[in-house]
Amino acid sequence: MIIFTHKIWTVMNNIDIKSTNPVGGKSKNFIYEIIDEDLKTNKWGGNVHTRFPPEPNGYLHIGHAKSICLNYGIARDYNGKFNLRFDDTNPEKEEQEYVDSIIEDVKWLGGDFEDRILYGSDYFEQMYLWAVDLIKKGKAYVCDLNADEIRQSRGTLTEPGKESPYRNRTIEENLELFERMHKGEFPNGSKTLRAKIDMSSPNINLRDPIMYRIVHEEHHRQGNDWCIYPTYDWAHGNEDSIEGITHSICTLEFENHRPLYDWFLDQLGVHHPQQIEFARLNLSYTVMSKRRLLQLVKEGFVDGWDDPRMPTISGYRRRGYTPESIRNFAEIIGVAKRDALTDIALLEYAIRDDLNKRANRVMAVLKPLKVVITNYDSEEELEAVNNPEDPDAGTRKIPFSRELFIEQSDFMENPPKGFYRLVPGGEVRLRYAYIIKCEEVIKNDNGDVIELRCTYDPETKSGAGSSNKKVKGVIHWVSAKNCFDAEVRLYDRLFTVENPGADEDWLGKLNPNSLEVISNAKLEPSLKNSKPLDKFQFERMGYFCVDFKYTTNEKLVFNRTVTLKDSWKK
Repeated sequence: MIIFTHKIWTVMNNIDIKSTNPVGGKSKNFIYEIIDEDLKTNKWGGNVHTRFPPEPNGYLHIGHAKSICLNYGIARDYNGKFNLRFDDTNPEKEEQEYVDSIIEDVKWLGGDFEDRILYGSDYFEQMYLWAVDLIKKGKAYVCDLNADEIRQSRGTLTEPGKESPYRNRTIEENLELFERMHKGEFPNGSKTLRAKIDMSSPNINLRDPIMYRIVHEEHHRQGNDWCIYPTYDWAHGNEDSIEGITHSICTLEFENHRPLYDWFLDQLGVHHPQQIEFARLNLSYTVMSKRRLLQLVKEGFVDGWDDPRMPTISGYRRRGYTPESIRNFAEIIGVAKRDALTDIALLEYAIRDDLNKRANRVMAVLKPLKVVITNYDSEEELEAVNNPEDPDAGTRKIPFSRELFIEQSDFMENPPKGFYRLVPGGEVRLRYAYIIKCEEVIKNDNGDVIELRCTYDPETKSGAGSSNKKVKGVIHWVSAKNCFDAEVRLYDRLFTVENPGADEDWLGKLNPNSLEVISNAKLEPSLKNSKPLDKFQFERMGYFCVDFKYTTNEKLVFNRTVTLKDSWKK
């Protein structure tokens, strides 16, 4: 597996992500090249029709976001159509909650499916009739082997499979048994419908694959109308065909399934889309398996599917990621033919790059240390720039008073070389304000520093131009009299190793410090009226977003979206 390292990330820093539009732009991936050729040959009558086909058995994650961006991007760039189609063929794992979340996520990400929200389950009758047609052609049969027996009879990569003793049932017997399966006369697992292909095929997927299994379970959409359900391999191509899809774009794990996809459609003699595979997204310091993500949720390792530490789209949205940043990330990583482990630093770069332009700068002190300016007895309002990257963002007024709060980490009694913040007898500039000098350090009985007594130089007001005095350090602060308390949640990477999914003990690699809750952060007063999902840069601390889950009328809660730089970089 290829690993995108920090060296590659550094190169990516120089990419103009706005210039990678594959149509008429600077670069094209191999899928666009295939489509270009199809349009030249008029293969699909000049049409391009793609789809995103999630199974509603969990929330979408960042890997799905890559697929959405690719499939919708193709439809957009070629003036084609894009479907959102639910592959809802497994009633045991699917829920309406997942359907609703997927629709919301695709819309938020910008995938415009217009009015085409489609469901594979709405095609059950047609798929059933096509299965009957294959039985009549002698291409499918009812098998009484159970799941373990079928698995054992399929053989290995070096040994052929063994034919089922039920493989040569007559067409009439198969039609009767399949109809009885449909009517619900048999218990779960007692019978399946299998395609009759080739038990000695070097491609194991062609060794009489299962088309239908018996599942007596209520379907979230079809209720109890069905008790036999199509497998993914049988349903996938049928759904694409019914919808008139031209390019069925899948991830690489389905490459060996393509011959089966082709076989089913060829036997039926129906519209036959072209399946094209690309490399799925594997992101460092996380897991992408929906089964494992579900385990994290069910066993309480995270606070639901939308936990900001989760790689889900809803988790990223709650954390403060923007749809633009995720789309830009998809552009940066591109579309490849080989699996790779993508450095999460690329994703963090994309969100920093986006928020740098749109997030206003504010001041917040997360771990406060009191400062008293002994020679200042007034109050005033100082002017602060909202966003130096946005000339239209303007300025705001921030209150300045005798008592302030600064970060505990911005003061050290015995600093190392290169520490340019506040020290005993040292000077530092307060952002947008004055230069102050530490005159006295107050400690409690345990020897902890609890207060600094400082003096200020009135000739050093920021922007006043009345003093040439320079200091190396600039720190942020808030007025103790005017600030307010808020809860701040510092989220970090969920796992401590780069590729936790490769380890059987993946749960043992969870980061015990992936969340730190600060209950009494001090924020400047301009933030009091912030609304859920409002985004800011806390100066020198990172980008933060108002949490929509735990914020109330009485308390604001902020989630750290991302640090100002890659704190894990070595």
